[in-house]
Formats: sequence, structure tokens, C-alpha cells
Amino acid sequence: MRCVLALTAFLTAAAVYGCAAQQSPQSQSQAPSQSQTQIFIEPKVAEMPAHPLPFKGRLVEGDPLEVPPAVAMSLSRNSPVTFTYREELTHDDYREPKYITAFDPASLIGSPVGEVGVTAFASLSISDGDRILGDYTAKEHVSKSFSIYSQVTHKEVDDAARAAVRQRIDEKLFSDEARLAQAVTAAGKSPTASIGQ
Repeated sequence: MRCVLALTAFLTAAAVYGCAAQQSPQSQSQAPSQSQTQIFIEPKVAEMPAHPLPFKGRLVEGDPLEVPPAVAMSLSRNSPVTFTYREELTHDDYREPKYITAFDPASLIGSPVGEVGVTAFASLSISDGDRILGDYTAKEHVSKSFSIYSQVTHKEVDDAARAAVRQRIDEKLFSDEARLAQAVTAAGKSPTASIGQ
């Protein structure tokens, strides 16, 4: 009988201590709802609305529906300037082992039990014949946690990572827009001129 009482007292104390250790009363009022999952995207440079580049170009590699917005708005079938765009995704998922989450009181109240992470890498090269007018790369990481009550699909995290990396490429293009416009103009006037970045 003593063993049963001691075991009951121990399990009760462990459950109370486990819940108290997870969140203090102050953090409960400030924390977002545990049933909602959150997407984390690394901080960005100031956002600028997408607009076409000051020149047109042909897409020689990449899908026209899956390029940064500025490039998509600047596509033409008969331009001597070419765009080469590539994207790669890598996944890094984590899930706590089920034998841990089964006995963790925090997981029963909606604490995250895992995370789906995606790193998107993109490269854009702008050329006129053999001359490279611009070469841009970007890398973005997006992750989303999940609980036993809410699941995450790879597609939604993939889409968020692709959107973030395309926006980063657009930001780099917009900051280099004036130089690119001059390079394209100079390449059109003098085919032997050397264009540097």
C-alpha cells in the first residue's frame, strides 16, 4: 500500500512539476496560442514592390512560372539578353521520438514536437552572348514547428522558402538595377565592350 501511495505521489509531483517547468504564469499570458503553428523566416532587407527590370531578357534555363517576380515581368522571346535561373531545396526535418512525446505533459497541451525546415538556394545569371552582365545568388531558410494536434506539409514550407529566396534575388536585382541597365545598353551599342560588375 505504501508503494502505491508513494508511486501516486511521485507521478503527481512529476506531472505538476513538468507543467510548471514548461511555462511560468507570466509567459502564459504573453505566449501565442499553442494550437497555432508558426513559420520562421530569417530577417529580410527592406521590401520593395516588384517591378520589371529596365530591359527585357529570354529565359534559357528555368521555369517561367517559377522565377523571381522582376524576372517574370521582364521576359521576352526575342531579346539578346538571357536569364539563367536555378533553385535547389534541402530539407531538415526533426521530430521528437514518440516514446518521449507520449510521456511529456507539455506535448499533450500542444507544445511543438517537431519542426519541418527547408533551405532554398537560388542563382540567377544575366548574360549577353558570352558576357555575364550579372550573377546573383541567395539562400533562405524557413522552418515551421508542429504539435501532435497540428501537422505541417512540406509543400507549404517549400512554397514559403521559394517565395523568400525569390524575393531576396529581386532585392539584389533592384539594388543593382542602374548598373545592369547601363551594361545592357553598352552591350547593345558595342558588341566588343567588356562589361564588369
